Amino acid sequence: MNDRPPGQAWVLHVDLDQFIAAVEVLRRPELAGLPVVVGGRGDPTERGVVATASYEARAFGVGSGMPLRVAARKCPDAVFLPADRAAYDAASAEVMETLRSLEWGGVPVVVEVLGWDEAFVAAGSGATGEGEGGGSPTAAALDPREFAGEIRARVLEATGLHCSVGIGDNKLRAKIATDFGKPRGVWQLTAETWFEVMGDRPTDALWGIGRKTQKRLAALGIDTVNQLAASDVRVLAAELGPTMGPWYHRLGRGADASRVDATPWVPRAHGREETFQEDLEDWARIAEEVRALTRRVVADIDREGRPAARVGIKVRFAPFTTVSRSLTLPAPTNDPEALADAAVELLDRVEHDRAVRLLGVRLEMVEPEEG
Repeated sequence: MNDRPPGQAWVLHVDLDQFIAAVEVLRRPELAGLPVVVGGRGDPTERGVVATASYEARAFGVGSGMPLRVAARKCPDAVFLPADRAAYDAASAEVMETLRSLEWGGVPVVVEVLGWDEAFVAAGSGATGEGEGGGSPTAAALDPREFAGEIRARVLEATGLHCSVGIGDNKLRAKIATDFGKPRGVWQLTAETWFEVMGDRPTDALWGIGRKTQKRLAALGIDTVNQLAASDVRVLAAELGPTMGPWYHRLGRGADASRVDATPWVPRAHGREETFQEDLEDWARIAEEVRALTRRVVADIDREGRPAARVGIKVRFAPFTTVSRSLTLPAPTNDPEALADAAVELLDRVEHDRAVRLLGVRLEMVEPEEG
């Protein structure tokens, strides 16, 4: 069975290998081949979490989201570096511009940016998802593996960064294929090979199914992709919801009709967090820290040119219990003092009986005029 109609273009998922660590190694070539860990202020004796780890550090069990102190215990010889968002923004922008400059059979590609280090590329005109045609005969005759190789070469030449490329007849299959090709490789996954490759794998191998959903599916006797694809969609709808149940069933079949969309991503909100090296117990100090965080987030939304309509806070108590609170403002505003007052007001909705190790402030903006 082939659910990619004749003439439809391929979808390629481009994923930069160990992106943040790779950017740091480009800046410091002497670090090549060494275990590199990026996160926090680069000091493993402080509180903070790993943003990324090089493959050499991952071999010691270091992973994203891990406390820096744990990473240091697992890999004491690692080089620890502070995160540098501006450098990663610049490197990512260069990669995406390189992707946008590509053509498939003389037709410009469509690029959908997913984040700093990954993007979908629709190769051919009218190119997007399952069940939609539009690619030219010339484009359809081209070898997607050759084009994936061209992508890898062009990105490396332009930026010095390596990437892996997954090829699929829709976005879901392209995204999953990338994992099989990492690092620095190419992999192809289509309707013809879907069940051969994915059928016996656990359901959390699917993009969109995490551990919680995996457990809920297991409670229904569904442990593998094959079982999910063969399940009764009515049972899934009843147990997991009328929208999500059928969607999970489609995931099991590898079906995905979503288009590769070049529309720039517009953030809904901005937020800032700070982990304190020593727990805070003085609630007057905590309120001042919330005000300072709010002012930083206001600067972020001012760059968007959209006022805030909703304010939220996150409070992580020692040792590691987290609560969040939010409120809708009477009217949208970007007044730093009004927003700080609202954020501090939310502190009254949490218990003041424990020390605080992390604070966060989130400002949800009004929608842009164009929607």
